[in-house]
Amino acid sequence: MSDEPIEIVRGTDNIFRDFGMEHPDRRLLQARLAGEIIKALDADKLTVRAAEALTGIAAADFSRIRNVRLDRFTIDRLMMILDRLGRDVDVTLSVTPRDLVARGRAVA
Repeated sequence: MSDEPIEIVRGTDNIFRDFGMEHPDRRLLQARLAGEIIKALDADKLTVRAAEALTGIAAADFSRIRNVRLDRFTIDRLMMILDRLGRDVDVTLSVTPRDLVARGRAVA
């Protein structure tokens, strides 16, 4: 073991932003919605086949969600899946300006 001090870096509330990924806010919302879908499947003890029968959504899509492969899913589609699983989605929106000049995109 090394005696060198460990550098601790505090992240933001968005891991996608911390890792410099594109569209971090969208990705975070998709991940949260997918997590709620997984919770609903687990709470209702639904297999992907049973979820397909209940919702009309392909079992393969539920498998993709369980495996967090979300590139095929829009936010509204994930919300629709939650609706079909009998869940209400309540969204709170907060919009704040960014410093576009600091990001290299000057405002005309």
